[in-house]
Amino acid sequence: MTAAAAVRDDSGMPLPHWPAPFASRPVDATVTVPGSKSLTNRFLVLAALADGPSRLRAPLHSRDSALMIEALRQLGATITEVPGDGAFGPDLEVVPLDPDAASPLTRIDCGLAGTVMRFVPPLAALRNGESVFDGDPHARKRPMGTIIEALIALGVAVSAEGGGTPSSLPFVVEGTGEVRGGHLVIDASASSQFVSALLLVGARFTEGLHLEHVGKPVPSLDHINMTVAVLRGAGVAVDDSVPNHWVVSPGPIRAFDQRIEQDLSNAGPFLAAALASRGTVRIPGWPDETQQVGDLWRSILAAMGAEVTLHDGVLTVTGGPHIKGGDFADTSELAPTVAALCALATGPSRLSGIAHLRGHETDRLAALVTEINRLGGDAEETSDGLVIRPAQLHAGVVHSYADHRMATAGAILGLAVEGVQVEDIGTTAKTMPDFPRLWADMLAQNGPAETVSEGSSGGAEH
Repeated sequence: MTAAAAVRDDSGMPLPHWPAPFASRPVDATVTVPGSKSLTNRFLVLAALADGPSRLRAPLHSRDSALMIEALRQLGATITEVPGDGAFGPDLEVVPLDPDAASPLTRIDCGLAGTVMRFVPPLAALRNGESVFDGDPHARKRPMGTIIEALIALGVAVSAEGGGTPSSLPFVVEGTGEVRGGHLVIDASASSQFVSALLLVGARFTEGLHLEHVGKPVPSLDHINMTVAVLRGAGVAVDDSVPNHWVVSPGPIRAFDQRIEQDLSNAGPFLAAALASRGTVRIPGWPDETQQVGDLWRSILAAMGAEVTLHDGVLTVTGGPHIKGGDFADTSELAPTVAALCALATGPSRLSGIAHLRGHETDRLAALVTEINRLGGDAEETSDGLVIRPAQLHAGVVHSYADHRMATAGAILGLAVEGVQVEDIGTTAKTMPDFPRLWADMLAQNGPAETVSEGSSGGAEH
């Protein structure tokens, strides 16, 4: 499964922009979202390195996971879709990498997937042959220097296609079939994915891996904790008792049969709909314990004035009479959704600890400021985040910058502001295929919502 088809009107013609549905009444809906991208792609990498066949149940089927599957196939893994009981597609059976099954020269399309461009190069070093990595045009702007420098420090040959040492995509990894490992010092302050990428393969290094971070704090520590948890679940010994040090013992990665949790970060826009419309949204199957950063929605949305309860695995969020502003630190990938709600809030807000979002699918801080202000909002960048003040919003086009979370932020704004349109809603297929249908289904549960046509206008209610 790759990118979503263009959104089309009743006659089948593609729409240049998606008219974001306006909530004419409080939303009252129960929503289930697809599996976690972060967990799906981590388990795919582990399955490719495991000591036997593994099965992923209810995995995410999206552009990012499809890119990961194809990359692992290029490196010699066998990945087969098999019938499952998930609502969003088949299960996956993974037979580990067979070095003899891959060609001496492989080409890996990373698209715009950070997990592919960062997790797969260390794995490619464990096979014999050259692997050429490239991706979408914007992928060449994403920070990659740390993973390239780490591989070179581990004795792996990495070069630009034309020669020399690269600092970003495209580049070539020349694998020799093994990596010695040992003590490795990196600066992972630009992305936690650099740490996760090395930890995921560390057990297959001859001497294991002692990874040490130096520099500014690593962002998104929750994602590193997730990586450590999935490694331990596969029988890998990881010692993270010393801050900024991770020690992975060499040894096998145990094959597994794993059900993937639904993506709690992607549940965010649907939960935000409860606040934007002063309604109620329920998410069944919410885990009691999880390493996903999206579990922070329970505290974030409560701080914004919502009533939040978790009972018998159902998370229920009911919006208050208005959305409260506040200080929100370290919201990581949740920040675009938080920012959209802050733009609808009655008080000022500050988002901090998210400077690393400048290196995501787009510069999310600059993009959020531009798009909120385009609708009449009052947002500005700080050194490590955003300040958003109350302002009356109006109709307009929200640009996505090929970033799925910018597109869903536009959908949230459209619930409260008549006449909002989202450019390139299809980019949501990166992690949430068929988002427009899921969004429409949510609104239809309490009767048909008004869909604003092009050219209409209105003002924010909040």
